[in-house]
Amino acid sequence: MLLLSKKQDWLGNVRADVLAGTVVALALIPEAIAFSIIAGVDPKVGLYASFCIAVITAFLGGRPGMISAATGAMALLMVTLVKEHGLQYLLATTLLTGVIQIIFGYLKLGKLMSFVAKSVVTGFVNALAILIFMAQLPELTDAPWQVYAMTAAGLGIIYLFPYVPIIGKMLPSPLVCIITLSAVAIYWQIDIHTVGDMGELPDTLPMFLLPDVPLNFETLKIILPYALPLAVVGLLESLMTATIIDDLTDTDSDKNRECKAQGFANIGAGLLGGMAGCAMIGQSVINVKSGGRGRLSTLVAGVFLLIMVVFLDEWIRQIPMAALVAVMIMVSIGTFSWSSIINLKNYPLSANIIMLSTVIVVVWTHNLALGVLVGVLFAALFFANKISHFMYVNSELDAPANTRIYHVHGQVFFNSADKFIRFFDFKEALDKVIIDLNHAHFWDLSAVDALDKVVLKFRREGADVEVTGLNEASSTIIDRFGVHEKPEDIEKIMGGH
Repeated sequence: MLLLSKKQDWLGNVRADVLAGTVVALALIPEAIAFSIIAGVDPKVGLYASFCIAVITAFLGGRPGMISAATGAMALLMVTLVKEHGLQYLLATTLLTGVIQIIFGYLKLGKLMSFVAKSVVTGFVNALAILIFMAQLPELTDAPWQVYAMTAAGLGIIYLFPYVPIIGKMLPSPLVCIITLSAVAIYWQIDIHTVGDMGELPDTLPMFLLPDVPLNFETLKIILPYALPLAVVGLLESLMTATIIDDLTDTDSDKNRECKAQGFANIGAGLLGGMAGCAMIGQSVINVKSGGRGRLSTLVAGVFLLIMVVFLDEWIRQIPMAALVAVMIMVSIGTFSWSSIINLKNYPLSANIIMLSTVIVVVWTHNLALGVLVGVLFAALFFANKISHFMYVNSELDAPANTRIYHVHGQVFFNSADKFIRFFDFKEALDKVIIDLNHAHFWDLSAVDALDKVVLKFRREGADVEVTGLNEASSTIIDRFGVHEKPEDIEKIMGGH
């Protein structure tokens, strides 16, 4: 069965996978170069990384058909490190990033995606789009008019070419944009920035090498503050992309395996002179929409990318930067969730606050992980507040027996514990109090403490108290941590020792 599954992953869709992988490889070239430039490194660093990460995840990944390579989200986190410490420290950081991701995979942290609310994901995607666009502004500042003209022309080609009959559906419009603008710039000898001005392209296959940094605690202090957010952001984007591809293909994926695969891929990239990367939402969707479903499509994308870069480098170095700027603007426009702006009027205020806070923190700090953390915290707080409103207590008096029965409904936890206590009238003269918990659930120590306070207060007023209807989970936590049925613990509390 396992053998059949692996055969299906690799050979179940050969023709479509090869064609889709070729399209992705062509579209990856400009993005890998552009992301390298964002990070402040030579284009070959992003290109080698994209090749290596795609190939390794093709074999080890938990989501067949997903494309992983050098990405803008990761590149943005590397800028300061590269400026202050250089390429070798970036390679060392890439290795450490991979190690951290493998550890996360073995700790099964892939399940943590279930804690990321939709509003946080939307904010994450929108912030990523804004940062990618902002990264293009230096190329458009104080530039000659030809740069603006070519950027506008590039955007026109990108958005209009798909409407060309037959051929418009066969070739990726970003690639057509780059080829067309490069031909125009070369033919008319337009004097504007080109890829060749940004750094040397590779003319050889990548070679195995260890980062040239001292192996000591000082190096760890430099690279760890970058490796940790890189690992978290890389896994967040990879797991979100895997979820999107799961939905598109109506299949499931192994998120923890994907965590480990991303880690091994980044270790491989670091050892071959590449930067850290992760799954790419845009390229993965392109792959699926082009018919790619299996691991072969990801392998073809990585291998073809390297072949084209190494053997066509003379042409690639003449690509005008304006063409790449157009491609990256297209990526930012396509990444941004425009429906989220329209939905601001329709969605609850809490969802809008979560989304906007994620965007603001990410754009302000340039730290995607910090923004997601803030979004998750807001989501948790709003959820806790909302759930607490559904907790209420009603009561009825059995006058002949001078007994009041309190019926508790909903969830009792840290945010609703004080509210739970306020529902009870401790001054009412009663012989007996029954607390009916058939429709309630006690979640934490705050809830247990609240129940203890209610029971002990009634007993101090002379009433007999009976707690009924506990479900198994609530009974377990109350029996373990509650004191109202433990005379020795009550004695300690009342006696003050």
